[in-house]
Amino acid sequence: MFLSTVRGAAVLLGIAAFAVSCDANPASAPAADVSASSAASPSSQGATSKTPTAPGNGPAPSALPTEKVRDAFAGLQATLNDSCTPGNCAYFLGRVYDELHRMDRAMKADPKGPGHFPEPISLIAKLDTELDGDHAFDNLKKHQPLLIDTRDKINLWMQGHPDDYR
Repeated sequence: MFLSTVRGAAVLLGIAAFAVSCDANPASAPAADVSASSAASPSSQGATSKTPTAPGNGPAPSALPTEKVRDAFAGLQATLNDSCTPGNCAYFLGRVYDELHRMDRAMKADPKGPGHFPEPISLIAKLDTELDGDHAFDNLKKHQPLLIDTRDKINLWMQGHPDDYR
């Protein structure tokens, strides 16, 4: 919840900064036009979308900024109190998948090196082997027990390594 609040605040600050810069430039579009364009639906604003981005649809992993393990772990932990409910299952499973891979990227980029995180990286690799590159909802649903078990095992591993997330 904290991360989504921070992301939402960042989007609002960006919109406000854009609106201010447009107001300061008389050659730019009128403020009314700016607010109309910034009032796009939430799904068109990536940070507030509830639909997880499937790998390959966003920027290449190498183009993403390096994230700290503690921040990625906070995102993974945010899924612990959620579950696969009828109206939320696709979002939930996609989010768990995305958060696991966010952790994987952060651990591999960490200054301590990927060798510092052998078990979590191995668990994610095992999950990826089982998913066989298919992260569509039907396949995530089919492998839901493994997906959730992977998340829970990584959570327990990280709890035993507090120096990595504090």
